[in-house]
Amino acid sequence: MTRKQKRFTSIAVIGSVIALAVFLAATALRDEIVFFYDPTDIIEHGKAVPGQTFRVGGLVKEGSVSKQDAIVSFIVSDGAHNIKISFDGLLPDLFREGQGIIAEGTLNADQTFTADTVLAKHDENYVPKELEDILREKEVWKGEGE
Repeated sequence: MTRKQKRFTSIAVIGSVIALAVFLAATALRDEIVFFYDPTDIIEHGKAVPGQTFRVGGLVKEGSVSKQDAIVSFIVSDGAHNIKISFDGLLPDLFREGQGIIAEGTLNADQTFTADTVLAKHDENYVPKELEDILREKEVWKGEGE
């Protein structure tokens, strides 16, 4: 084998190993990616697919929280659209109506959302950046800096 052939073989082997590593990393991370949508993205733009895991965020609508056995249901709004969320578990202590939350779970075929996790702000001044930007854009943000 000539030097040129040895060099080509080495480059081909190294390239193959790198391509395999990239493929394995992409495959492993595919299931870990979780997108964030607001109710308008889900209802009007159809960005979320039923059965897909993603996050939805907005303000908990006043008077929408109800509890039946261990399941808590509430409506999250972005000012333009609402989405009904059901959650079976313990809500964060800071969860309340009129507050910004993010819920992670799946969309059902009837356009309701079943949450596995509900995240609430940790103090009076915090709202997740994505949610704040969306609410500002829809002119329903009532936080600091307005």
